[in-house]
Amino acid sequence: MVDTAPLIPAYGGASLADLPQSLLAALGLDDPNPLGVLPAESVCVFLVDGLGAALLRAHPDTAPFLTAVGGRTLTAGFPATTATSLCSLGTGIPPGEHGMLGLMLAVPGTGRLLNCLRWTMPDGFAVTPEEWQPAPTVFQRAGQAGISASYVGPAAFKGTGLTEAVYRGVRHLAADTVDERVEAARQALLEPPAYVTVYYGDLDAVGHMCGWGGEEWLRQLAIVDRMAERLAEALPAGCALFVTADHGMVNVTAKLDAESDPALAAGVALLGGEARARHVYAEEGAAADVLAAWRETLDGRAWVVSRQEAVESGWFGPRVRAGWLPRIGDVLAVPYTDLAITAPGVHRLEAEFVGYHGSMTAAEQHVPLLEVSTR
Repeated sequence: MVDTAPLIPAYGGASLADLPQSLLAALGLDDPNPLGVLPAESVCVFLVDGLGAALLRAHPDTAPFLTAVGGRTLTAGFPATTATSLCSLGTGIPPGEHGMLGLMLAVPGTGRLLNCLRWTMPDGFAVTPEEWQPAPTVFQRAGQAGISASYVGPAAFKGTGLTEAVYRGVRHLAADTVDERVEAARQALLEPPAYVTVYYGDLDAVGHMCGWGGEEWLRQLAIVDRMAERLAEALPAGCALFVTADHGMVNVTAKLDAESDPALAAGVALLGGEARARHVYAEEGAAADVLAAWRETLDGRAWVVSRQEAVESGWFGPRVRAGWLPRIGDVLAVPYTDLAITAPGVHRLEAEFVGYHGSMTAAEQHVPLLEVSTR
């Protein structure tokens, strides 16, 4: 069934940004606890990139452990993409507050886009992580309270711009294999109180290139399921493991090249965002015409709104900081059908994907929150 209205993320009650607040509360800090997490000596978050709730439900036989655990569903936030969700998990605040409002965003005053995942800009321009995302992280706050905060993930991620923006304050435990990550998490949890995050990204990578639900993707899901089981088995007494994801995924069957379509290219200065959550930056004085053209072209296939409409509708959270407004496109185009709005000149590899995410459909927004406890 095609979604006819955007699924606005449940900020403040059941979104990814609410999870770290609740975990800090469970560890004894005076934080809101919207998810009602029970007190624990230590917590471990197993973050599986791309594990949408609907995707997990569709394959219970491949993921018997996670299926048996059960749990609840959270909304990722808008856009439903890794850079944005990692920042929500790293700060405990919605996108409108932390400013990581999409994958590729205009850097005001430069006429250029920042790729917030790879932390790259053209022509040698650079943005410091602290300047782009100045909010304190939950890991910094944990450390100030005497809680050991650790991140377990690939060695290549250490010191990158995105890591410095969203994981400031953690002890980075480089671990590339599944075995290394399980052991590193086990060791970190032996030093309570601890807040440990374990990341696994291969499910998402395979989903992008091959689509979710295929043979390669199912092999990855089985790895995820067994890894979750091993992390649960490694929990010391008094701990809680939470399995969640940064977004879901859809397989698309239609693609529209926004750079080559004359109606969509007219009046556009920069094309940012990503294929399921486009930020369209208009040339000076052209915003109204760009909005009209994109609405007409994408009628019946995507939600197309102005920056003001998106902000007032709460897409990015209850409020957007004034300083972050210029990062948002003059126009936002968000498909709700099986459409990807590609931009091969800006992001060639993305245009070749099979699986995508970013939009406000249930398949992309809903992520699982599963808990195993030894309290």
